[in-house]
Amino acid sequence: MDCWCKFRERLAARNQPAELDDDLETLEQYTQRWRSVRIIYFTMFLMALGFSIILTGIWPFLSELDPSAGKEFMGLIVAANPLGQMIFSPIFGRWGNKLGTIRLPLLLSLALFSVASALYSSLELVNNVKYWMLISRFLIGVSSANIALCRSYLSAATRLNERTHAVSMVSLAQVLGFIIGPGLQALVTPLGRNGQVWFWGAMHVNMYTASGWINVIMSLGNFVMFLPGIFEEHRIAAREIMVMQGGTSERETWKAIKPNYYSAWTLIVAFFVLVFNFVLLETLGTSLTMDMFAWTNNEALYNMGIFMTIAAIISLVTFVLIEPLCKLFAERFVLIWGGFSLMVVGRVLYIPWGPDPPKLAVAYNASSNLSIDDPIYLGCPATQDWCPELPALTLTQFIIGFALTSVGYPIGVTLIQTIFSKVLGPRPQGVWMGIMTSAGCLSRVMGPVFVGSIYTRLGTYWTFGFTSIMMIISMIWLLCSNRVLIPPVVEKPPIPMQVIHPKDKLNDATPNNDESDELLVESKAIRIVPSSQA
Repeated sequence: MDCWCKFRERLAARNQPAELDDDLETLEQYTQRWRSVRIIYFTMFLMALGFSIILTGIWPFLSELDPSAGKEFMGLIVAANPLGQMIFSPIFGRWGNKLGTIRLPLLLSLALFSVASALYSSLELVNNVKYWMLISRFLIGVSSANIALCRSYLSAATRLNERTHAVSMVSLAQVLGFIIGPGLQALVTPLGRNGQVWFWGAMHVNMYTASGWINVIMSLGNFVMFLPGIFEEHRIAAREIMVMQGGTSERETWKAIKPNYYSAWTLIVAFFVLVFNFVLLETLGTSLTMDMFAWTNNEALYNMGIFMTIAAIISLVTFVLIEPLCKLFAERFVLIWGGFSLMVVGRVLYIPWGPDPPKLAVAYNASSNLSIDDPIYLGCPATQDWCPELPALTLTQFIIGFALTSVGYPIGVTLIQTIFSKVLGPRPQGVWMGIMTSAGCLSRVMGPVFVGSIYTRLGTYWTFGFTSIMMIISMIWLLCSNRVLIPPVVEKPPIPMQVIHPKDKLNDATPNNDESDELLVESKAIRIVPSSQA
């Protein structure tokens, strides 16, 4: 055992990061800091998963439990999650700033997340299902407000040269949560509607409720990760800036750096627009494909799960490429031309150009003795007046637009958060990150409502025409404001020259020369001045 410990110590010393040369932290603190950052990655993944894992299954689940609920109430249920997160994100951010720690808020929020997820998976056991579903999704949103704390801690726990990589990874975790959620829903589809009944009928596990139980299991594991001894907070950003500026107080250092509020609000609005377009597509995906391609509930769940899984792989490759791209081009240009431009093209491609209207579905009639999956009941419902008038979206359009979104969104959402954290400087960012999280949540509230009010009533032209114009205006705004998106540069102060006076007894042996000599010792300039000039 002693040999093994010595081997690990030698290996750790050999692989010691170059950053430790500045004495800001020890190797043990560095290891603990990055372990805490990786726990934040997993938490962000789980919170995104908690929102997305039910998106593709919520409509068929709700329509089976309460056929009278309708798509508009479904939009309210989906919007309840981000509404709770939007309201409580600034509160959580302020709470974390006041406490000076994020452990307690995160532990309480994860406990609430587990309870709310279990409630969603137990809806078959209660009456007034649609209202209990609404409450469960709202509570999951409240618990997900801890994202503001996660983003704030990430900014405080990373150095400037680590920030782009760390934000890329946390954005990857979040996007993967959004994308993998529907994929997990597709994986549990073989359980079927009946599934398994455990604990004497108290626990139903089927194709709809399994997603909630997955959330419960993962959140309990995440809870354990934040216990003392596993998660240790190390805030290094302010200390790094203090040392770079030669200061003596972290608080005075970050107070002296004033953020550019115009650039901060520009990035918040851009974040809203970007997330709105992504969540709209994710929310609308299942019902859109069922309307346009006449897919059954099972086909839509399975196919969308496959699309989301492929998109996750594309996003993974994209996240790996972000850091090298930012070394070749400025971050703001990669954001505009690599993120927003692809999202703009992806939105425009969703404006239908098919030759014919989509297949029309006949209203379901239980007395006809036909299955709800019978072809005559599949397609665009006649209750949507625009179905026989507008051309259908083609499958090619859908796939290409989805692929462009899978590349553009991760680039955009990563670099917005990266630039945002750098623009704010080393100050505690809990409230500001809460505002940005609330902006993303507002977009996720409006997305589902947009589906109910615009898509259902006015159709695809209005839906994707409006979102295309929104993306184009945002891109033009970023282009006009790109110079204010440059984070402030913090430079090390010049090292003062040290004057050394030679002893008198050395003056006799040293010629009296008016010109001084320079000696470099350990990269510090030391000036030797003859005593006659001292």
